[in-house]
Formats: sequence, structure tokens, C-alpha cells
Amino acid sequence: MSAWLPFTLFAFVASITPGPTNLLILAQGSRQGWKSALPAVLGASLAAAAIVLTVGLGLSHTLLAHPLVRRLMAAIGVAWLSWLAWRLFRSPPPEVDTGDLASVAPAFGARQAAGLQLVNPKTWMMAMSVVGVFTDAASSATQIGVLALTFGVVALPCLALWGLVGSGVARLFRQPRQWQWFNRVLALLLLTVAWWSLLITG
Repeated sequence: MSAWLPFTLFAFVASITPGPTNLLILAQGSRQGWKSALPAVLGASLAAAAIVLTVGLGLSHTLLAHPLVRRLMAAIGVAWLSWLAWRLFRSPPPEVDTGDLASVAPAFGARQAAGLQLVNPKTWMMAMSVVGVFTDAASSATQIGVLALTFGVVALPCLALWGLVGSGVARLFRQPRQWQWFNRVLALLLLTVAWWSLLITG
């Protein structure tokens, strides 16, 4: 219980700070409204909790023993995020119907969000930090499960806030050119965060 408050604060900071998942939820909320981002919020939160649980139950030992596996996972994640950033960079304003599916911003629902968490370097770094700081050899599976559940619960409102901000952005933008610049800036931020995560994990 003495570590509960520090862990909750850690989970809050890890969930609210910008990362690939946050930025894509922001993009989803801006294009299709806050409610459309909620499946991604749920999928990302559940996946993050599951990663904390699996790392805490022993996967961390495998990752630490095989750094090549960790780097390969990070490289796959960054490659996918780079592709998503390119799609977002080229996407038209929401009200423009070009008929070209390749130019439309990528859909980001529950499955996509959960899949992203599995290859997101930031999520794995966070999970490793949770295990290293808030658990020890005496921690039981139940205690680790409580940490994972707490992290998932804290992540829900944090990620939902990003979708809400995105829907607010949509009310401000009235010109196609504004949307074009928004998409491009968001894409560049996504690319920067992805590659920065790779450098840190490398």
C-alpha cells in the first residue's frame, strides 16, 4: 500500500505524456469525434495492462537475457509507426472525399491500438520500469496483477483525454489548409517519438 500512490503517479505520467498511441488517438478524435476514439482507448489500456502483467510474471527476464529480441521488437514497431506517420502525412482533410483509400488517414480502433502497444517501444520500456521499481523477488502474481490492473485503469482517462483534445481541435479547424498542416505536424511528431523511442531502447 505504501507504494500505491507513487505507482499511480507513475502510471499517470506514463499514460498522459505524448507517445505514438496518444498521438494516434488524438488524430482519431480530431477526424471522427471523441466517441470514435474510445475503442482505441480501451484497446490500448487493456494491452498496456496485459504487457505489465506478462513482463512482471517473467517475460522481463527473457527480454533482458536476449537484447536482440528487444531490439527486433522495437524495430518492427518503429517501422509500422513510420508507415502510419506517412499515411497520416498524406491524408486529406476529413471533409474531403478523394475516393483514394490510400490517401485516407489510417483507421485506429481497438485492435489497431492493442497491436500498436505490443510493438510500441515506449510501452515495453514502461513495463520494464514498473517491474524494476515496484516489484521484487517476493512479489506474488496477485500483487503484479493488481499493478497491471491499476495501470490499465489509470491509462483509460489519460488516453481518453487525448481523444477529447482531438475532438476540440476539430471544432477549431474550418479550412482544409489548417487540417493539412495539422495532419503533417502530427505525422512528424509521431515519427519523431517513434524513432526517439528506438534510440532510447537501443
